[in-house]
Amino acid sequence: MEKRFKKRSSLLMFFLKGSKRFFIACMISGALMALLDLVNPRIIAYTVDAVIGEEEANIPSFLTGLIASIGGEDFLKTHLYVIALVILGVALLSVISRYFFRLFNAKGGEKLVCNMRDTLYDHIIHLPVKWHNENQTGDIIQRCTSDVDTVRRFLSDQMTNLVRVIILIVLSIAFMLNINVKLAMIAISLVPVIIGYSLIFHRKIGASFQKVDDMEGRLSAMVQENLSGVRVVRAFGKESYERERFGKANEKYCGMWIRLMQLLSFFWASGDVVSGTQVMLVVAFGAAFCVRGELTTGELIAFISYNAMLTWPVRSLGRVISEMSKAGISIDRIRYIMNSEEEVDREDAGEADMRGEIAFNNVSFSYPINENEDNSGSDKKKEEAKETKPEEKKYTQVLDNVSFTIPAGSTIGILGGTGSGKSTLIQLLDRLLEIDEENKCSGSITIGGKDIRDIKRSFLRKNIGIVLQEPYLFSGTLAENIAITADSIDMDNVKAASKVAALDEAIEKFTKGYETYVGERGVTLSGGQKQRTAIAQMLLREPPIMVFDDSLSAVDAETDVKIRSALKEKSKGTTTILIAHRISTLMHADKIIVLDHGKIVQEGTHDELIGQEGLYKKIFMLQRPA
Repeated sequence: MEKRFKKRSSLLMFFLKGSKRFFIACMISGALMALLDLVNPRIIAYTVDAVIGEEEANIPSFLTGLIASIGGEDFLKTHLYVIALVILGVALLSVISRYFFRLFNAKGGEKLVCNMRDTLYDHIIHLPVKWHNENQTGDIIQRCTSDVDTVRRFLSDQMTNLVRVIILIVLSIAFMLNINVKLAMIAISLVPVIIGYSLIFHRKIGASFQKVDDMEGRLSAMVQENLSGVRVVRAFGKESYERERFGKANEKYCGMWIRLMQLLSFFWASGDVVSGTQVMLVVAFGAAFCVRGELTTGELIAFISYNAMLTWPVRSLGRVISEMSKAGISIDRIRYIMNSEEEVDREDAGEADMRGEIAFNNVSFSYPINENEDNSGSDKKKEEAKETKPEEKKYTQVLDNVSFTIPAGSTIGILGGTGSGKSTLIQLLDRLLEIDEENKCSGSITIGGKDIRDIKRSFLRKNIGIVLQEPYLFSGTLAENIAITADSIDMDNVKAASKVAALDEAIEKFTKGYETYVGERGVTLSGGQKQRTAIAQMLLREPPIMVFDDSLSAVDAETDVKIRSALKEKSKGTTTILIAHRISTLMHADKIIVLDHGKIVQEGTHDELIGQEGLYKKIFMLQRPA
């Protein structure tokens, strides 16, 4: 697969669309700030030497003419407030420039972050389920928050100052050379040293930050998993174990940060020593040159000011280099997401008759086994794993040459043990898993005679309603959760769907009824209530194909019968697929398929299957009341 963003710069330019103009305006304001900062030392030097003292001023010819036009230096000696007003005016312009610098910087930074997060979110939700299975949710969140913020800080705090820094460095050196060449060479002599050790630290800081960033992703994933599964943790009394596990990971993460901070501290301390040495040399030699008459007092004051302006930008250039290491790692982590391939339909993909016959034709499917890789591995390892040739991978077969048909409008039941391939069949039907060579998958699935790979995913999934065994509910009211598949909340339709799902009686017992707030993942509801809510969600769409993936397992037998009876009346003409472990849920289906280790071992009606010796009859006898 060809990478969409081969370089960091290409990804940055992509994200900068919409915010680029703000950063350009910010850089222009920064350049104006730099120019204005360079003016006042020259004014002060002129005042000390020519106005207060008797030295000849070294100023541009156009300024000489301007001063002469208002009365010359004699006028300024008796009207020093004019110089003060000029300095004040330059300072005011500098303040205005600084205001616009910060304003455009803030607008550009927030626009960039907004664009990055919107783009990442849109891209992530269009990535295949397989990608989400390979990457931990906490790590993905960390990339979309912490890494995005690292990139923003680099662009807002460092890159926008780059133009100003370069202008200050170039013009400071130029002015210093104009004042005194020998002293300027002394000041410049240590600049290569500062830049040199900054480049050396650049690589070390980058490597350390990558380890820290990866560890933060793992820590975020651990927190996300424990908060989502807090009830399981408490149910098994594993608080101490999870706290200890988190503590070890957090200690390791803190240790990494401490080592990185030690490296950065040494980096900045070294810079302070070099910069301090440079300032000391300038002051010492400058004083000596003044005593020898090679430098005026005003020129020394101006030179020291320009040297301070040179020292800070050079140090800032070192900071840019060190921060570039961090930003580079964050950009690579974001680039990993953006280079992951979205689900893409075939060019000629269209729609199909979703009320037609469904046929599985010699379908085989295998899952790859990642023996030495976990979800928290580095992006480089993940990409190498993706590029591994199919024959080099190991697979475990889940479906083996499965073929069957589901007539339009009929109800089919699927029975099988754990790992027999029941859910895989449904994921293939909905194209959450793909029939492709990478998965060692073969065969085809058709609806209305059309291969599902020739049907647009959005159309296919819109017309296939799936209720999972463990439904996911979002934070919000019951009405909002039930109507989540609709464009708006129509309470009549919500109540009708709830009645079919046998949820209405339970809702009526709630104090706030349909306005009852459902916590994250539906934690305030029982397992059966969550399953019935998911059934109501699906019924509200009225899809031509309905799939119940063991979605009645948490309801009692009486409610099971009630729901199936209501569904039979409601879903006339709808193709229904029932997956269950309970024979009573499947026994009234038009046809029942029994899976065992990925193969169809029995097929027929309930009466036919209990008349045969086999897995179905064995399960039926075990579940039959004593």
